[in-house]
Amino acid sequence: MLQIYDTTLRDGTQREGISISGADKIRIAKRLDDLGVDFIEGGWPGSNPKDVEFFVQARDMEWRHAQVCAFGATCRVKGGPEDDPSVRALLASGMEVCTIFGKTWDLHVTEVLRTTLDENLRIIEQTVAFLKANGKRVIYDGEHTFDGYKADPSYAVETYKAAARGGAEMFVLCDTNGGAMPWEVAETTKAIKDALGGLPIGIHAHDDCGVGAANSLAAVREGAVHVQGTINGYGERCGNADLCTVIPDLELKMGMQCLPEGNLKKLYDLAHFVAEVSNLTPDEHKPFIGKSAFTHKAGVHVSAMRRNIHSYQHIDPALVGNDQRILVSELSGRSNLVTKAEEYGVRVDDALNVAEVLNEIKELEAQGFSFEAAEASAAIMLKRKEPGYVAPFELIDFHVNVDRREGRGIFAEALVKVRVKGEVLMTAAEGNGPVSALDLALRKALTPSYPALADFHLVDYKVRILDGSNGTEAITRVLIDTQNGVKRWSTVGASGNIIQASWRALKDSIEYGLMVAKA
Repeated sequence: MLQIYDTTLRDGTQREGISISGADKIRIAKRLDDLGVDFIEGGWPGSNPKDVEFFVQARDMEWRHAQVCAFGATCRVKGGPEDDPSVRALLASGMEVCTIFGKTWDLHVTEVLRTTLDENLRIIEQTVAFLKANGKRVIYDGEHTFDGYKADPSYAVETYKAAARGGAEMFVLCDTNGGAMPWEVAETTKAIKDALGGLPIGIHAHDDCGVGAANSLAAVREGAVHVQGTINGYGERCGNADLCTVIPDLELKMGMQCLPEGNLKKLYDLAHFVAEVSNLTPDEHKPFIGKSAFTHKAGVHVSAMRRNIHSYQHIDPALVGNDQRILVSELSGRSNLVTKAEEYGVRVDDALNVAEVLNEIKELEAQGFSFEAAEASAAIMLKRKEPGYVAPFELIDFHVNVDRREGRGIFAEALVKVRVKGEVLMTAAEGNGPVSALDLALRKALTPSYPALADFHLVDYKVRILDGSNGTEAITRVLIDTQNGVKRWSTVGASGNIIQASWRALKDSIEYGLMVAKA
């Protein structure tokens, strides 16, 4: 079974824009342990207060599957590990496993460390041996392995042999600059593995050329048994190899088990959890764990998938905890709408003119509507075509007024006239803006007949100008998100008049919500 080594909490936090508290690092570590990774690199003890706090808490916690690792460097040039503050901090962390990195590239030895090649070998061997003598398991990361091997193959191998003499248990090849290509990684991995005579090797790839995941897989094919990476590919510069891509590729494409049986389905939720805790918007176009990874928009694709689910999907999305989604847009075909009708419980038969709704959607999208982000609007359009369907209300007219009055400032009021169950009702309300007033007036008219409306809450209101070059005459798109404590839905409106656009979205929102509540 392959070892998965997660470095989200150390390497991942080096991404620009990420700052994770010590408490949040613990939260993420617990979820990683639940996923079933083998190693969790918690940070560099002694480098900052958050990492110190993390290891203090981690020492007293029970980990079901993972080993929590402390990360550090070899001791200083011309010094010994026993007196080195960084190495002593590794011991003080209380972690059983320590990961240290050393120099593989002669350029770094002579130009960065400014020492001799032999001295570099000494500090690698002695640092590993010191940690082993103090009861630690040691994973050795060879920094800049592929650049180093390219520059001087024999010396690069000697650095790993020095770590082996010290007693390391794993020897990780690191593409620290992220500049290696998959075929280079494959060739170098094989060469170093052969030179080390069967010692276990691992891979640590970065994504600066967009091939971090591919490089990880290439190394595994050549015998690597340990893979390092981060959740969502977070990391410095362009990031690290994304474990959310690498793990499913290894398990589902290469047949190599990485996680405990059945745990792969936890990946989607974990990826989104880490994004939220990191205060980053999830990349919904990521392979496997993005919401769009199994989302289908083209009518031809959806039609084929209704015949065979595998026709336009390479795996069952449930394997990684994801879902298939069908979008409705101007690119849709009849199959998109039929699928959406089934999803929303709308009865489809010969009397339901799907083609008519499809044509209407295409025309509305040309006017600025967008049904991808407002599936409830598409659903209610289908519902209105269902035989025997009676709308819960019908707009007769509305009037909205915005005033500025001395001593009161700006306020808005709306008057709404609607037909509800055959009765014409007229209600008025004030709000802090025209859409607010319109919403309150409509609710006042409808709530006596539809008490469920009291549970509807408008939770988001988005406005987008579609053709700003037209100035105040531009088309405005309005998206409204509503929820009732159980379900959340989105509706859309578009018009040259923002009030009209808002009314369309508001009307669809309430009508759809009442349909769901009735169901």
